Amino acid sequence: MSDETTPRARALPPGQRLIESMPVHHIGDAPAFDGATWALALSGEIDRPRTFTLRELTELATIDIEADFHAASGWSVARVKWRGARLADVLAAAHPRATACFVHLRDEERYDASLSLYDACQPDVLLAVQRNGEPLPLAHGGPLRVVAPAKYAWKSVKWLRAIEVTAEGRPGFWERRGFHPAADPWRGERFV
Repeated sequence: MSDETTPRARALPPGQRLIESMPVHHIGDAPAFDGATWALALSGEIDRPRTFTLRELTELATIDIEADFHAASGWSVARVKWRGARLADVLAAAHPRATACFVHLRDEERYDASLSLYDACQPDVLLAVQRNGEPLPLAHGGPLRVVAPAKYAWKSVKWLRAIEVTAEGRPGFWERRGFHPAADPWRGERFV
């Protein structure tokens, strides 16, 4: 018997198909990780720039969400459980200036994405340190990744190392290659 809560009965965004588990896809190789030296920099149009250690972010990680995860390549995974700190809370503590309109997210090498400040401050956008009750695996962006469930997965930057609050939007890795900056899966916003 199927009902609205089973994965098969779930509504999916246009062009998506449900799969059981998240495949591993990323740009370049997974970076080496050293918990003793790892840090996340928060800078830009804020009054309180700072650097976080992994321990500090893990202590802030008190929010649990369960959300579907949608890739622009057409797959979706239902009900992924994430634990992390709300990006909105981290940004609020940094005191964004009146000029702050966007959040630029970067790994330490070549991948980046941007969200409007409005989108970044949605209650389900996390700086995730756990997936399905376990520490976030390196292959899936550990120790820290952004999770933005209302966007295609390319906005959920893996191996997050820097957050810069900006006055103007910057195209991210995929936007520079013709992908839509809004990345709304329910509107099918894959390409410009």
